[in-house]
Amino acid sequence: MNRPSARTARALRRLAALGAALGVLALAGCTTSGGGDDGKPSVAPPAPTTRAATRWQPQPGVAWQWQLSGTVDTSVDVPVYDVDGFENDAALVAELHKAGRHVICYVNAGAWESFRPDAKDFPAALLGRGDGWDGERWLDIRARDRLRPLMAARFDMCRAKGFDAVEPDLLDGYTNTTGFPLTAADQLAYNRMIAALAHDRGLAVGLKNDLDQVPQLLGDFDFSVDEQCAQYGECKQLTPFITAHKPVFHVEYELKPAQFCPAVRKLGFSSMAKHLSLDAWRDPC
Repeated sequence: MNRPSARTARALRRLAALGAALGVLALAGCTTSGGGDDGKPSVAPPAPTTRAATRWQPQPGVAWQWQLSGTVDTSVDVPVYDVDGFENDAALVAELHKAGRHVICYVNAGAWESFRPDAKDFPAALLGRGDGWDGERWLDIRARDRLRPLMAARFDMCRAKGFDAVEPDLLDGYTNTTGFPLTAADQLAYNRMIAALAHDRGLAVGLKNDLDQVPQLLGDFDFSVDEQCAQYGECKQLTPFITAHKPVFHVEYELKPAQFCPAVRKLGFSSMAKHLSLDAWRDPC
């Protein structure tokens, strides 16, 4: 049975934190890396490869559908779909491709999920605190050498099913209470590893949230996926993607389209209102 996935943990955590702090007030707008890398930001993105030259690059303003729960409604007339990589098969991707759509593969890259078929492959020592969803725990992203093959296998699955891109969720663990002393440098190194794994497989890759590191990671990612930047007054942090001719796929859960669409249209975002469960319903800008 499909269920809301970890991609909305950020929304729930932030709403809970703000509720505790503000009650009913209106919202206002050096640890050692466990992998073989040194954890330092790279000076420049890697040189283009043949795969990079042929990789799908979505453009700013393209309409999209994001559905992670329930049976995917393939009748939504938009060029881009983002769906769960484990719960959907190659036949669905092929059907969407036949209709002229590009398809993004949602996978969790920052937390362990007990209900996934590869759950037993994750070492217990890498599992931290819960991330707000039943059966999910933050990963120790410092252990890149141990996580690299696990994430590579997930991206191999996306590629084998015919997906055009991946949306790796929870790429901002260092800003949360994970049970591990994660630093910004740890997150940069891990996120760059994730992007490289996708690119090595000819897949485009999106930066999920992690707004504070947009300047450092812009060259590594092909698009952004953001939740609630309008509600939290953060949308301008994502404009470097638009300047670089890369889209910002954006949703709001609490605001009505009239409250955020005029502003994000000016920014060039691909925005819509969605239910928190990310079912088929959408109200686009």
